[in-house]
Amino acid sequence: MYIEMKVFGFALDGIAQMPVIILKDADEKNAVPVWISTNESVSFAAEFVGRELSLKNGRKDAFSLLVDKLGMKLTSVVIESLKDGVFASYVSLVTADGDTITVDLHVSEAMLMSLKYRIPVMVNSELMTQVSSLDLTEEGLNQENNARRFVDFLDQLDPSDMGKYPM
Repeated sequence: MYIEMKVFGFALDGIAQMPVIILKDADEKNAVPVWISTNESVSFAAEFVGRELSLKNGRKDAFSLLVDKLGMKLTSVVIESLKDGVFASYVSLVTADGDTITVDLHVSEAMLMSLKYRIPVMVNSELMTQVSSLDLTEEGLNQENNARRFVDFLDQLDPSDMGKYPM
């Protein structure tokens, strides 16, 4: 089962020091925070703030032009799951023949599509349960940040450096 949500806002998470997109349902009882990188936040903020302007001047981005040229229509944006801190999301398109095509996208790109096409984000109800159990306290977020920093350190580590340190 899926819960229909919309992009409610965009802010900077003061604890995690990361941009976050806030999704809320129609009753504003359920919310899903979607943390994105600083690079992604620039594109999202530009679309979030400037969507009225882009509608007024009639200009379209490359994706929109391609979808129009192929006679397709974007029908839904879906956030399916959260695994290891990464959201799995996709968009569904209907072709001129009536076939449905799904395209996996990074969650920030999926949120951009929701804004551009003014369609709701469908969030898996199991994900809502998972998100509600996240430790969003300062201590929990600090532990998550420390774990991410350690993983980043290990990713950047050059194996040739391992022999340089005495045991």
